[in-house]
Amino acid sequence: MEYKVICALVLVSVLALSTLAETQSETCVMAPRERKNCGFPGVTASQCTSRGCCFDDTIPGFPWCFTPKTIDVPPEDECEF
Repeated sequence: MEYKVICALVLVSVLALSTLAETQSETCVMAPRERKNCGFPGVTASQCTSRGCCFDDTIPGFPWCFTPKTIDVPPEDECEF
């Protein structure tokens, strides 16, 4: 019985904190054609990242400084009774 109380308290805490947590995250992993330019001609890696952007100069013909991709974070598993 005690483990159910602890589990319920954990669940309530997680739910309370989840209202404060973001449900989205960002990633720099994407297909080159998905890149949206975030820089300017001649931008350096440090200038790019200081703007909150991603930098990858390994693929010619696509933006090297680009906006991160927003991804949805799936909800965590809930405690089962």
